[in-house]
Amino acid sequence: MTDDEQKTTEEPETADTTAEVPEQAEATEQAEAGQAVAVETEPAEQLSPKERRRKQRSTHSGEARPQRSPQERHSERVASRKAKAVRRRARRLQERDKRAAARAARGGEVVSPTPTAPLHPPAGEPVRKVRQGIVVSDKADKTITVRIDIARRHRRYEKIVRSSSTLHAHDENNDAHIGDTVRVIESRPLSRTKRWRLIDVLERAR
Repeated sequence: MTDDEQKTTEEPETADTTAEVPEQAEATEQAEAGQAVAVETEPAEQLSPKERRRKQRSTHSGEARPQRSPQERHSERVASRKAKAVRRRARRLQERDKRAAARAARGGEVVSPTPTAPLHPPAGEPVRKVRQGIVVSDKADKTITVRIDIARRHRRYEKIVRSSSTLHAHDENNDAHIGDTVRVIESRPLSRTKRWRLIDVLERAR
C-alpha cells in the first residue's frame, strides 16, 4: 500500500473523531447542568436550633469576649433572668387583656380575675400537715402509735385501693389510749422516730 492510499484511508477517521468531540462535550455539559439542577432542587438541610446556634458561633470571626469571673457570670445570669421575667409578665398581662377584650366584643360579661391563693405560704408561716388516725399502741411513755388509713381510687383501674401507715406521735399527758381516734400534727423531731404531736382526741374507744 502506498503513502497516498494510507492518507486517503486515514482522512475519514480524523473527520469522525472531530465530529465525536463536540457530541461528548455537549453530553458532559448536559450532565453538569443536570447535577446543578439536582443540587438546587435538593431541600435545604434542616438543623435544630441548637445546631444552628453552634454553626453561627463557629462562623463567628469577631474578637473574643474578655474573660469573666464566676461571680460576674452569675450576676449576668441573674440580670438576664430578671429581664426575661419582666418581659414574660408583660406578655402574659397583654394576652390576658386581649382575651378580656375578645370576651367583651362577643358580648360576654367582663369579670375581673379573682386573685388566686398563693402557691407557697408566706415566709415564716410553715403549713404543717395534719393527720387523723386510730391509736394502736400506747405502751411507751408520752408516745402513741397511730395508724393512718388511706383509701384512694386507682388512676387506671378505678378500683379503691386501701393502704395504711403508722407513725409515732408525742402525747405529753398520756391522754390517748388504744382504739381512740386522734388528730396529730407535724412537728420538729422529738426523738429518733417521733415527728408528730397529738392535737386532740376526737373519739374515745368504746
